[in-house]
Amino acid sequence: MAEPYHNPLVLPDNLPVPQDDGAARHLAGQRLPKLALQATDGSTIDLSGLPGRTVVYVYPRTGRPGVPAPDGWDAIPGARGCTPQSCGFRDHFAALQRLGVAQLYGLSTQDTVYQREAAERLHLPFSLLSDEKLVFANAMRLPMFEVEGMTLMKRLALVIDNGVVAKVFYPVFPPDRNAAEVIAWLSSR
Repeated sequence: MAEPYHNPLVLPDNLPVPQDDGAARHLAGQRLPKLALQATDGSTIDLSGLPGRTVVYVYPRTGRPGVPAPDGWDAIPGARGCTPQSCGFRDHFAALQRLGVAQLYGLSTQDTVYQREAAERLHLPFSLLSDEKLVFANAMRLPMFEVEGMTLMKRLALVIDNGVVAKVFYPVFPPDRNAAEVIAWLSSR
């Protein structure tokens, strides 16, 4: 049963930890497919053609304050925490840029209108990308799961150099520390 008031900014203490099921093992070294994704700034982005270093964090879905999460959401390992993950990347945006990240995006299956509300509410200094039809997720064979009739991507982060996946962070837990984990990896290079 969903909690009476859903606050997507707060992570409960007892969330189940996702295990590495091997579903992202094939991604390192993979060239991204040439695909257009809608961005919350109104542009269309082809991740395969971006020069330099790009970080894309993939998340299942952002919640909205006061709107219940899907039933059983907190019991799904790795599902809860999309908003804290986005806020972590927001808060570390300048540090990522200093470490050579030319582009930063969040990616989910939610439509651009839904994502735009989240980007504005969370004051994100970067765009969110929509893979509403799962074209990118299927082409890359990203790990996914289903809940309440929705097919969602499992949480992960990709460091992409000139259209090729250089590093995969999977599983991601806790999600609010994902940006710091990416920074630590970039700093060690």
